[in-house]
Amino acid sequence: MTKRDAIFPAGRQALYEINRYSAAIRSGDFLFVSGQVGSREDGSPEPVFEKQVQLAFDNLAAVLKAAGCTFDDIVDVTTFHTDPAAQWNAINAVRLKAIGEPPYPNWTAVGVNWLAGFDFEIKVIARLPQPS
Repeated sequence: MTKRDAIFPAGRQALYEINRYSAAIRSGDFLFVSGQVGSREDGSPEPVFEKQVQLAFDNLAAVLKAAGCTFDDIVDVTTFHTDPAAQWNAINAVRLKAIGEPPYPNWTAVGVNWLAGFDFEIKVIARLPQPS
């Protein structure tokens, strides 16, 4: 069996070790990124929802960067929301800045009732850039 090729951004290893998961796994031409939340430095949820969403996208950007990717490399997105109707405008404002111009990646939004104290989570699949 091939060993997993795990990717970790700088500065969050304790979180991944405590919870026993990898930030992302590189497999073939793809990067599979674990769900990213708006956690503060100590791992606790950011209480202000808009800031929590921004932190989740910032944490996602750090994982992508550690693998040599950007938001332009994302092909599939799944987001999880504790109150989708009330939260969508705040999420959309951050999303549109991060994702950029069309063509947009696939996107699936899922309403949930529990995210371990968080209100938003984002996970993605990205295509790894090919060497030129």
